[in-house]
Amino acid sequence: MSTVYDCSQTDSRTAGLAAAKNALKAGRLVVLPTDTLYGLAADAFDSDAVTSLLRAKGRGRDMPVPVLVGSWNTIDGLVYSVRPQARDLIRAFWPGGLSLVVEQAPSLAWDLGDTRGTVMLRMPLHPVALELLRDVGPLAVSSANISGRPPATTVEEARDQLGGSASVYLDGGKAEHAVASTIVDLTGNSPRILRVGAVSAESIAEVLGTSPESLVEGVS
Repeated sequence: MSTVYDCSQTDSRTAGLAAAKNALKAGRLVVLPTDTLYGLAADAFDSDAVTSLLRAKGRGRDMPVPVLVGSWNTIDGLVYSVRPQARDLIRAFWPGGLSLVVEQAPSLAWDLGDTRGTVMLRMPLHPVALELLRDVGPLAVSSANISGRPPATTVEEARDQLGGSASVYLDGGKAEHAVASTIVDLTGNSPRILRVGAVSAESIAEVLGTSPESLVEGVS
């Protein structure tokens, strides 16, 4: 049995955030709004919950789950070392529609899938998501849809696809961008855009002092 909470109403938002926190701590899944798309969330440090998330989406471990954070400072405990390029991009685009692939701290006790020692991090620009993240800590979050089907831009679209797989649905209205985040890989010798989305290649290139062409080489 799942419940939808209208986060445009103060009382419903308060109740929804409390229910989401309790669900996540109990190892259940929550659908939450972000600035890009709706997300399906699990406690990042609960490997069974992450497995449930992958199962709900019909997705394998070969497509590991990204992690959302509620503040800039959170990444210092999650990343092996934060490069100056990462700091520059975080200052420019967080919170917002930019995801960064970085080397994760080797001491982390989580299992997000076959990550090969990396993790994809983002800080979303949505008040409901940020409030939940700041209360419960990092969340493993993937788009709220069945793998291969269109991503959800409203809570209704998410619920139509995921149904009872999530126990709490937080309705934050239609997703502002309705497009996935841009992904930048910072694990190699040079930054590389893996997916162009909410943040343009030109904007990223300007921050990094390089050309858009060098960032998107090989990206379809």
